[in-house]
Amino acid sequence: MLLAHAAFPGSVEAATVDHGLRPESADEAAMVARLCAELSVPHATLRVAVAGGNLQDEARKARYAALEGWARERGLSAIATAHHADDQAETLLMRLNRASGVTGLAGVRARTHVPGGDLVLLRPLLGWRRAELRAVLDVAGIVAAQDPSNADERFDRVRMRQALAGTDWLDILALAQSAGHLADADQALQWAADREWEAQVTEQDGGYLYRPRAPRAIRLRVLAKAIGLLGGLPRGGGVAQLDDALTRGSAANCGGVAGRSTVDGWLLEPEPPRRTR
Repeated sequence: MLLAHAAFPGSVEAATVDHGLRPESADEAAMVARLCAELSVPHATLRVAVAGGNLQDEARKARYAALEGWARERGLSAIATAHHADDQAETLLMRLNRASGVTGLAGVRARTHVPGGDLVLLRPLLGWRRAELRAVLDVAGIVAAQDPSNADERFDRVRMRQALAGTDWLDILALAQSAGHLADADQALQWAADREWEAQVTEQDGGYLYRPRAPRAIRLRVLAKAIGLLGGLPRGGGVAQLDDALTRGSAANCGGVAGRSTVDGWLLEPEPPRRTR
C-alpha cells in the first residue's frame, strides 16, 4: 500500500480483510486504518465468515469475494496485492512436489482476474523479494503484523518456506521468473486448445463429439472444457485417465461425464442417472 500510494498519490484506496480467525485480527485492521488515515488513503475493514473445510482455501475465497464487492462499490478498476518473488517460488516448488501440470506450475499471474469474478487483479511485486519489502517498512518506521499461521508447520507453504530459508544455492528470483515463463506456455496451450475446440468439436445429441488431432496436452484441455460444459467436475488425474481410455478405443467416466470412442470420434455425454432400488 505504501508503494502504491507513492506511485499513484490520490488514486489508491486500501482494504483490510478481517477473517475473524485470530483474536489479534481486529487490532491489526485498526492499525492499518490508522496508517491509512495518516496518509489520507481511504480505508475499509471487511469482515468475512470463513466456511469449514480447507481453512486457507476457504479464507482465500472469502477474502477475494469481499475485496471484489468492496472494489465495485467504490468504483475501483482493479485490486492489487503484494504477492512477491518468494511467494511465487514457494508456490512453484510446492506444485512441482505435487506433480502439477503447466497451469499449476505457472503460479500466480502478474495480471489476471479475481477468482470467481471478472475484476482485474494485479500483482505488481512479483519481482521483489520478501526482504526488500520488509526493508521498505523498516525505512517507513512500520512494524509488520505477524500472523502465527506463518510459522505453523501443519501448512505445506510454511514447511516449504522454512526449507528455502536454509537453501542459499537456490535463486528465488530465477524460480519466480520460471513461473512466469510457464505462465506464457500455459497461455499458448490455451490458445491452441481454443482452436482445437473450434475446429474439431461439435454438439451432438446433448453431448459433444470430439475428433482429436492435437497432442495430449491440448486434448486434456478440450476434454476438461467439454466435461465442464456438460455439468461435470473435471479433475486433472481423471481427465488424463479419460484421455488414456479414449486413445485406446475404450470407454470411461470422469466427473459425471461418460466418454466413449466411436468411428466418428470421441463422444462425451452426461452420465445416465443411477438406478435406485
